[in-house]
Amino acid sequence: MKPSYYERHSGRDRWMISYLDVLTILLILFVALAAHLQSAPKKPVAEVAPAVAPPPVPSAPHLGTAPASIEQDLEQDGLDVKEDSRGIVVSLSQALLFAPGDDRINNDALPTVDAIGEVLRKIPNSVSLIGHADSVPIHNQRFHDNWELAAARGLRLLDLLTRRCGIDESRLSVESDGANEPRGSNDTPDGRALNRRVEIVIRENPPRANP
Repeated sequence: MKPSYYERHSGRDRWMISYLDVLTILLILFVALAAHLQSAPKKPVAEVAPAVAPPPVPSAPHLGTAPASIEQDLEQDGLDVKEDSRGIVVSLSQALLFAPGDDRINNDALPTVDAIGEVLRKIPNSVSLIGHADSVPIHNQRFHDNWELAAARGLRLLDLLTRRCGIDESRLSVESDGANEPRGSNDTPDGRALNRRVEIVIRENPPRANP
């Protein structure tokens, strides 16, 4: 007996029913996922604040950029200030700092030294302390000549600026010109008084680096 048409074709089409079921399930799954994503609350996107550059760090003033300001600070204290090829020069007379023939600094001069130290602390420049004398020979128990006296006065001032005012010793140097750089005539009392002095020279170059 021959099989009917249904019996002949039913086995062949059975796999198509299973395949359609799988496609239907996948379609339902995709639709459900899409609906879930559409209904989920959206998280706000955090705004990124623009980067703000840090404020520039103020650098220490340099003599080459602010000489007028340094001169003004020194002149406010009644000091004799000028500018030449060496830098800014503060001239301190012997009468202000020392007794005749002595290298010990008067107590009355301490406020002036403090004012100079306050200005020097604001700048990084190297400083020369140059002692000067008149041409009248000196010879006492402490000093053989004006060279020694002028150098000793510069050293006294260096010690005071470092110990009392806190200026780094590496920034300071001491020189003695004796009577070789007069400001006035050595033939008059007033001229000799001008020549007996210590010059504080604020150099335009930076201080020497420590080895």
